[in-house]
Amino acid sequence: MWTKKNRQRYDRSKLRYPSDLTDDEWADVSPMIAPGRTGGRKRSVSLREVVNGLMYVLSTGCQWRAIPKDLPPRSTVHDYFTLWTYDGTLKRIHHALYQRCRAQSNRAASPTAAVIDSQSVKSAEKGGACIDPPGYDAGKKIKGKKRHLLVDTLGLLLHAVVHPANIQDRDGGVLVLETLFGLFPFLHKLFADGGYQGPLFKAAAVKALPGLDVEIVKRSQAQKGFAVVPKRWVVERTIAWLNRCRRLAKDWECLNAKPLAFLRLASIRLMLRKLCNPA
Repeated sequence: MWTKKNRQRYDRSKLRYPSDLTDDEWADVSPMIAPGRTGGRKRSVSLREVVNGLMYVLSTGCQWRAIPKDLPPRSTVHDYFTLWTYDGTLKRIHHALYQRCRAQSNRAASPTAAVIDSQSVKSAEKGGACIDPPGYDAGKKIKGKKRHLLVDTLGLLLHAVVHPANIQDRDGGVLVLETLFGLFPFLHKLFADGGYQGPLFKAAAVKALPGLDVEIVKRSQAQKGFAVVPKRWVVERTIAWLNRCRRLAKDWECLNAKPLAFLRLASIRLMLRKLCNPA
């Protein structure tokens, strides 16, 4: 929360672009980026400028061709984004920063409780045989993709999956749990909304994570208008945090791996600012 005392700590007007990394943020990220390969021509591009280019695209939502000229070329930024997506660099950075955020809050590295929810977003005008097809969410009347998020009780992203919007929440939730691959072994409590209700989801969740207790948090029958629902508000707040990055306002990518990478990059951006600007 901004106050008169800590407002200067959040001021990024002295940076070239507000999306650029500060020295402290770059110091947290740089050790986790693999150095260039030995042999051949030496790397000439600045990796910090590459990350600044990615953060610019993420924050502003601009096209790759609209990257400013004082940042690396769009082909360089896009190639590193693709490389770090498929070689696991973004995953390693995200997991390392997540553990540091947990330690900063005096929490154990592996959470014991989590909240799951999904967000449907419209797809851009695209087509062809080389794209991951979208789907139609009949409940929200959206044709596009669905982002399935699993967050801890602090609101930090644990895991996410991007899939067509026509996949129901209970099926997408099972996909999220099945792709954790033992990353958080002490997770035994899961909070969810009514879309995950039913014995099929509970059975599949227990099969994916033995000992997992699924609790469905329902709205009050007497509720009228907006009201904060216990536990469920945590993941809704996380979605709101991540939606500050305009690249996530719509599904612009052709492959599901790319929006998932941008989602993970937005979470990295969030955790870097938490670590470097503790309130």
